[in-house]
Amino acid sequence: MVHPYRQRNLAALARKLEFTFHEEDDFGLVSQLQDFKLFQEGRDKKVERILRRQDGLMEFDIAIFDYSYQRWGGGSGSENRTYQTVFFLQSGKLGLPEMWMKPETITHKLGELLGFTDIDFVRFPKFSGQYRLTGGDEEYIRHHFNDEVLNYFTLNKGWSMEGLGFYLLFYRKGMLIPSAQIEDFYKRGQEVYSLMTDEKANSSIFGK
Repeated sequence: MVHPYRQRNLAALARKLEFTFHEEDDFGLVSQLQDFKLFQEGRDKKVERILRRQDGLMEFDIAIFDYSYQRWGGGSGSENRTYQTVFFLQSGKLGLPEMWMKPETITHKLGELLGFTDIDFVRFPKFSGQYRLTGGDEEYIRHHFNDEVLNYFTLNKGWSMEGLGFYLLFYRKGMLIPSAQIEDFYKRGQEVYSLMTDEKANSSIFGK
């Protein structure tokens, strides 16, 4: 259930961060991001409460938004709806392999016993125990997941990340981040961007 003050709080934060604020998906983000795993689940998909900043000259597009969908096999009420807050970044400085990282569950561990493997790192067994990492080009993915990236996510548990070319998605599955924590979530998105590129976290594409 979305708090009634959330929209007002996020609109105020957008002004503070020099983003624009949009109540609804006027950009067609659901269609733009449909190839990502997150957007392939459920039905009645909605992107709402969007903080966005774009710069055509610097070729970047940053958005933080609430995404929800109706789970299959249930009714249409809010109790059957999954919500999460998503950090989205498109940048020409990203050149990511197709990849999907999410917290590893008991189901995944049982799947490995049946031969459903993911990408593990011998030198970072904690990361490999905490996350399931999959994608089409293992060598290219390993190149991007250097020691700094692996150490970061070893220490910061529970996140999901998807990459595809110039696109990066970052979120906690099924978690609507409280409006008071969105600015910190934005800063964490900056950190992830810097880890996945050669850019520094205070790169000018982020401004404030």
